[in-house]
Amino acid sequence: MDPMDIIGKSKEDASLPKATMTKIIKEMLPPDVRVARDAQDLLIECCVEFINLVSSESNEVCGREEKRTIAPEHVLKALEVLGFGEYIEEVYAAYEQHKIETMQDSLKGGKWSNGAEMTEEEALAEQQRMFAEARARMNGEALASTKQQPDGDQSLES
Repeated sequence: MDPMDIIGKSKEDASLPKATMTKIIKEMLPPDVRVARDAQDLLIECCVEFINLVSSESNEVCGREEKRTIAPEHVLKALEVLGFGEYIEEVYAAYEQHKIETMQDSLKGGKWSNGAEMTEEEALAEQQRMFAEARARMNGEALASTKQQPDGDQSLES
């Protein structure tokens, strides 16, 4: 693989966070096993190469389908094409779990959330209150604008 294969960056610029990777490596091994720094660096390099390989193949799968965005299905197909078919089920399960967690996170801390969960009745009451406020603002503005219009131009008012 050419160092400039990664769009606009040299190979040295593409890496994974060392602290995170070191933590993952340590979690995967028994507590009494130590890993030399060179071995950790090599594992991180292998992970980067694997990601590049899967990304590249996913991009090719995506291109063959004449799509412009790589979808999860393209990644799963790339794993199969590259000979990593035994991982597909586990990768798909991780993807499904990620979707669930992401959905829960967006519901908890979403744009409209104030940190407290509402019951359905509370949400309905809040919605009705907001509609009433909006109607009042709209009617107030409509009244102000009709006062400025001549009497003959008020045909749109009901």
